[in-house]
Amino acid sequence: MSQRLTINQNNKPIYDIVYETTFERLAQELEAFEIHTKKVCIITDSQVKGLYANDVCYVLQEHCKQIAVFDFPDGERSKNLDTVNLIYEFLITNKFDRKDLIVALGGGVVGDVAGYVAATYLRGIDFIQLPTTLLAQVDSSVGGKTGVDFDQYKNMVGAFYMPKLVYMNLSTLKTLDDRQYYSGMAEVMKYGLIKNANFYEWIINNMYEIHERDLETLEEMVLKSCTYKKIVVEKDPTEKGERAILNFGHTIGHAIEKAKNFELTHGECVALGSVAAAYISWKRDLISMDEYYEIRDMFVPFNLPISIENIDPEELYALTASDKKMEGDHIKFILLKKMGKAMIDTTVTKEEIIAGINEIYFTDEDWDE
Repeated sequence: MSQRLTINQNNKPIYDIVYETTFERLAQELEAFEIHTKKVCIITDSQVKGLYANDVCYVLQEHCKQIAVFDFPDGERSKNLDTVNLIYEFLITNKFDRKDLIVALGGGVVGDVAGYVAATYLRGIDFIQLPTTLLAQVDSSVGGKTGVDFDQYKNMVGAFYMPKLVYMNLSTLKTLDDRQYYSGMAEVMKYGLIKNANFYEWIINNMYEIHERDLETLEEMVLKSCTYKKIVVEKDPTEKGERAILNFGHTIGHAIEKAKNFELTHGECVALGSVAAAYISWKRDLISMDEYYEIRDMFVPFNLPISIENIDPEELYALTASDKKMEGDHIKFILLKKMGKAMIDTTVTKEEIIAGINEIYFTDEDWDE
């Protein structure tokens, strides 16, 4: 399998994304960074630790000076400065210095937290990403965004900090529970909607293989997703412009995450936010009614929600207005210009956002119809 994708900045290579089906070649990949001179801290969560920490330690232990493992409770509730402080204390106690290496082993929360620690500990320490979830492999591990939540504000504290390597063991997708696996499909489908309509059709045509988690199909799907993200982040590494299109479905999605106290997965919330954004796009005559309903209904075969109960549309709107994607007093909203092409719009009104939320809001009256 062994494929490689290089992320560039200013026409210079910054880091590679390596696609494998085991962790066996990890030490070989890290030889370029003189791993034999470094102490390694593996940062992971309580669930992933039991699955893969020993495997990674076994591969690296003969190639580095020392290995330590720090784990924290899995889930979005750990994505905060309290967890960051605990990791700082662990690194200081174990005398990690600026020449050492942090390894982020896990899903999006682990990657975001470990990356932020790497960006800020001793003003910057090298780190690598070992993403073990579909969502992390196709999205959060690529592009250098790191950060944590602050109170009700998602990803409010963070930094752009590039890893030295992203190493994907695609076989880890086999151990994901169904809910986490399909959560990642929301981000995969996003790339088809915002960057390439042909990829969207490919997803639909390969639905059976995706459900079966066929490794060859997963490799192609993850590689294509990362390629589309590569195109965007290379043009706009720090989200000054076009990179914002990657937030399609996220403005309302993040509001739902917070309103539901993170009971829904990130991908489930992105799916709901994508339906609402597609609805607004339809009502603005950017896409057709048929295209809207196709977008909405295609989340269903991937076990993703297209409606939600027990929400307050006004509360969700208020949460979108506190999103970090605001530009002054305007919400930076991502709409579909057509299938496979997104646009940034700062003119979406409160009334349009409330209408989009109401489209996904399943009320008691809907049961009666």
